[in-house]
Amino acid sequence: MDITLVYFIYGLAFFSMGLAMLFESGRSPSLAEARALRPLAVFGFVHGSHEWLEMFLDKSDWLVFKDPVFMGRLRVVILAISFLALMIFGLRMLWLSRPLPRREWALWNIALIGYMALVILGAAIVWGAHEDRLEHLDASVRYLLAVPGAWLAAMGLLRQLPNGEYQRRKSLRAGMHSAALGFFLYGFTQLVAPPLDTFPANWLNTATFLSALGFPVQVVRAAMATLITLSLIFVVNSLEKERQSQFLFAQQARAAALDQLQQELIQRETMRRELTRRIVLAQEEERARIARELHDETAQVLTAFTFHLAALKQALPANANIHKQYENLQRLSRQMSLGIYRLVRDLRPALLDDLGLASGLEYLAEEHEKSSGLQVELNIHGEKRRLDKMAETVLYRIAQEALTNVARHAETQQAKIDLEFTEQEVRLRVTDWGKGFDVPTILSTPDSLGLAGIRERAESIGGQLIIDSAPGEGTQIEARIPIEKTNSIKNEKNDLDNAIEAAKLEGAPW
Repeated sequence: MDITLVYFIYGLAFFSMGLAMLFESGRSPSLAEARALRPLAVFGFVHGSHEWLEMFLDKSDWLVFKDPVFMGRLRVVILAISFLALMIFGLRMLWLSRPLPRREWALWNIALIGYMALVILGAAIVWGAHEDRLEHLDASVRYLLAVPGAWLAAMGLLRQLPNGEYQRRKSLRAGMHSAALGFFLYGFTQLVAPPLDTFPANWLNTATFLSALGFPVQVVRAAMATLITLSLIFVVNSLEKERQSQFLFAQQARAAALDQLQQELIQRETMRRELTRRIVLAQEEERARIARELHDETAQVLTAFTFHLAALKQALPANANIHKQYENLQRLSRQMSLGIYRLVRDLRPALLDDLGLASGLEYLAEEHEKSSGLQVELNIHGEKRRLDKMAETVLYRIAQEALTNVARHAETQQAKIDLEFTEQEVRLRVTDWGKGFDVPTILSTPDSLGLAGIRERAESIGGQLIIDSAPGEGTQIEARIPIEKTNSIKNEKNDLDNAIEAAKLEGAPW
């Protein structure tokens, strides 16, 4: 019988098992730990190579290097290495599984040691009686390593069954049982050794097997190798599908958690913006109240003081010292009145409410030129139109803070304001050509509260603030406010509007 194909299938089966176990050990193995699967992978590669070597030896005309003694020794060495790896796999599987009771562990050790002692003793007795010592070594390797190694592998796989994965899925249990059965029967086939005078090779050998069944033992071994490989590949694939299912579930849970977190962050951001908007409203209301108090009470008190001072002048005698003191008091009264007037206008410019943002920015540019000498160029782009008062207030405050920063820190006397009206949004840009600054560094310091404040103001009405600056390259601050955002908040500002209307100045009485 030409068994070339048998050898090929035999080697291919174990080589495929070696690849499967190697891949499984490189992942997060559920079949066993990586240190237990690697010896099985070594067994598959080495023993598969051994069977292919047997195939070439059977077809001696295929061999390029022909040295029977060397090839025979090489075959036995490869056989011993492969079965030694299989025994290591079986021992590690037993060690990793649930602990054996002490009594059971002792019985298994006694049985294994007794078996190996008998084999060694029998081999030693008849060692000198054999002319072909390679066949004797072949039989000894099978008896000492192959048989116990295969049975230990079967026991190790069976003792993995109580693990949770195999308990839950019957298909996995069936695959493990099938692989264990394959190893157990494969161990029996290794008892069929070359014909020798030692027991049991003197009556159970390759010749008696062939004469009894009509086909060589390699057919059964190849069948067992195929059964073991297919069973283990089935188990590995099933476990991989389970891992993928668990991974997908974990990913879905993670995605759901991230989605929930994102929703919470969106809600928090919405709440933060709403809080900022309410703070801005409260600030403007407080500014309006203070402006109203200054206008209605403090300014009137100063006016009354001026009238009483004039009446006092009429009642006092003509005296140079008294006249000088009177003029000083009048001068101080006018300074106080002008200071309060400017303060009221800074708190809430009447031009911003009466004429709109463009006029408010013109007033702001003029005031900075008077107070700090800063030359401000104002450019209006697009069709002028009134915006929601809250939006106009926010843009005005942004320009006010930006020009204040230019006057204080930029070390320049020139700045430019560009106000652009488009169909979708309003853009306000304040540009200077001063010393500039490093934006991330400044924004991370407590000195950036002004910039952080105007950014919060812009975001509170659905806009955004862009700060572009670098040391030595000047600074540009741009605010973009969507038109629909400015329209959508009109109905939410009644309280502020009422406060502003109450604080409108018809003109200073002084």
